[in-house]
Parts: sequence; structure tokens; C-alpha cells
Amino acid sequence: MPIDQAQLDDFRRSLEADDYHLDVALEGDAATARIVAGPDACAECLVPKDLMRNMLAPMLGVDAERIELTYPVEVHTAGQ
Repeated sequence: MPIDQAQLDDFRRSLEADDYHLDVALEGDAATARIVAGPDACAECLVPKDLMRNMLAPMLGVDAERIELTYPVEVHTAGQ
């Protein structure tokens, strides 16, 4: 399944409104996603990783468990 670029762009804009920045890369049937917090972001305020993976999966066209996710601060222990 291809990337839903329009939905991904909208999602990026919503993150950018809170000074987060999302980089993604597809690698076959898997993906890596990295979220970086800017100076005005709350680095600890993102949803748990399992929820973020479930949100990203349909946009990236990969299964949620095939997304390697990096957060600015590793505070969410559930669903890593």
C-alpha cells in the first residue's frame, strides 16, 4: 500500500503547530519514523508510542508493528 501523502502532510502540519517535526522513511514493508521537538515543544507531551504507530500505519501503508519510532525523549514505557 502506498503512502497517503496528503494525510501524512496534514499530520505533519498538526505536529508542526506544536513545534514537533516528523521524518519518515520506508524500507520495504517497514518504516522508520522520527519525531523531533523544537524549542517550543513539550518533549514529553506526545501520545504513547503504540498509539502513534497506530496513527501512522495507515498513512505509511505499513503495519503498526513494522514502524520503528523514535521520540525526542523516551518517557513512554508502554507500547515501545
